[in-house]
Amino acid sequence: MKAPMRDRLIEAATELFYAEGLRAVSVDKVIERAGTTKVTFYRHFKSKDELVVAHLQRRAQLERDGIGAAIEHANGNPDRAFQLIAGALGTMACEPGFRGCPFINAAAEYPDPASAVRQTVQHHRSWCKSTFEEIIRPLHLEDASGVAADLMLLRDGAMVAGYLDDEDTLAASFLRSSRALIRQS
Repeated sequence: MKAPMRDRLIEAATELFYAEGLRAVSVDKVIERAGTTKVTFYRHFKSKDELVVAHLQRRAQLERDGIGAAIEHANGNPDRAFQLIAGALGTMACEPGFRGCPFINAAAEYPDPASAVRQTVQHHRSWCKSTFEEIIRPLHLEDASGVAADLMLLRDGAMVAGYLDDEDTLAASFLRSSRALIRQS
C-alpha cells in the first residue's frame, strides 16, 4: 500500500536533504524522487522551507520517541536513562551514511534565527534541554537548567564524534561525561 503523498514527499526530502544538504536539493529533485508533479507538491507545501520544516519535525519526532522510550524504560533512574540514551546515540551517530545532527546541519544552512527552519531547530533543542532537565529532576541538583544545557552540549558533541569514533567509544564517552557532569553539580 502506498503512503499518502505528503508522507512520500517528506520521505523523499529526508533522504535527499540528509545525504546532500538542505540548500543543495531542489524542489524538482524531491518531486522526481517522490514520483509526483509540481502541482501535487505545492498542494501539500507552499514552499521548500515548509518542506524543510516538515522534514525536521519528522526527525524531531523520531528523536523524541527514542528518548521517551529510554526514559520510560529507565523508570525514574537518571543513570539508566543516560545509559540507554548513550547506547542509542552511539548506534545512530556511527551508522553508515551518518552526516551529523540534522538540526545542527539545518542551523548552519539557515543562519537567520527568525526563519521557520531555525525556529523548528530551536523548538527541538528546547525540548531536548527540558527533557534532560526532567531526567535529572530526581537528583535535586542546584542548577538543573545549567546541567541540562551542559548535557545538550554533550549530545551535540556526540553527534560530531559520530564522524570520528566508533559506536562503543562514543557511547562510553557520552555516558562517562554525563555521569561526571551530574556528580559535579
